[in-house]
Amino acid sequence: MSVLVVAEHLRGQIRDVTRELITAGRELGQVTVAVIGQDPGSLVDAVNIDGVAEIVTVTIGAGEFENDAYQAAVEALIADRKPRVTLLGFTVNSMGYGPAAAVKLGLGFASDVHGVALEGDAVIATRSFYGSKVSAELDFPGVDGVMLLLRPTVWAPAEGRGSASVSSLEVAAPASRARHRELVEASTSSDVDITQADFLLSIGRGIGDKENVEMFKELAAKMGATLSVSRPLVDAGWMPSSRQVGQSGKTVKPSVYLAFGISGAVQHLAGMKASGTIIAVNTDPEAAIFNVAQYGAKADLFDVAEELEKLY
Repeated sequence: MSVLVVAEHLRGQIRDVTRELITAGRELGQVTVAVIGQDPGSLVDAVNIDGVAEIVTVTIGAGEFENDAYQAAVEALIADRKPRVTLLGFTVNSMGYGPAAAVKLGLGFASDVHGVALEGDAVIATRSFYGSKVSAELDFPGVDGVMLLLRPTVWAPAEGRGSASVSSLEVAAPASRARHRELVEASTSSDVDITQADFLLSIGRGIGDKENVEMFKELAAKMGATLSVSRPLVDAGWMPSSRQVGQSGKTVKPSVYLAFGISGAVQHLAGMKASGTIIAVNTDPEAAIFNVAQYGAKADLFDVAEELEKLY
């Protein structure tokens, strides 16, 4: 089965989700990786990974990502190569053009996919519903091709040097509707970098009040952990965004991730699912975070915190 992976890159660097897409693609068939950009040739070596049969470059005028340019390029690639499956990351960029391209080309489509398989010639995609409390398998009868947007961090990044052939495809990209004004670098923060922490103690909406944040800061310090949070605490202004774990925050891979009062929304799980050991404390036995945790306690988080205080 032919599989087209659309590489995602930022400022001249291939993003981790691209290597994860290659891993998933290898489970389905022969993988072609498309690199779209102003200078796609400079990224060929980064995607020449074991299991990739071909790399096809598409040159466009845009220096960075633009919806219109990528949609035109991907539509041309699919029309030319006719892949059975096209894989994109479930990211802000891909959501900007993937659904539109799928509709225009009449492809089967699913987003936030966290499982792929083949049953005979049928492509089966697994995704979650109802706040990740239910998973369902989807098939796509009556279509020639399928486009799937895969959830980041579910598949391990592909590794190993490959020996892919390299080709190019000419695409008449539309005139850009975007105008570059300026690049504003994120301000340097003196706060800790949670992506480098080996042990994260993470708190969520379940802590109740802002006044309780300090208690968990102190507990994290006693345990030798770094404090991180879920998005609701940042949205409420209780903690800086540099401490946020999740799809709209930081992706972390600590050896230990201890979560207090975090239900496990899809966006949060995307940022921490690759952690070595996940320990969750939540009063809801159906909380989605228990689906990824190696250890879990259905308990009041303050009771657990109090017992940990005694140990440290």
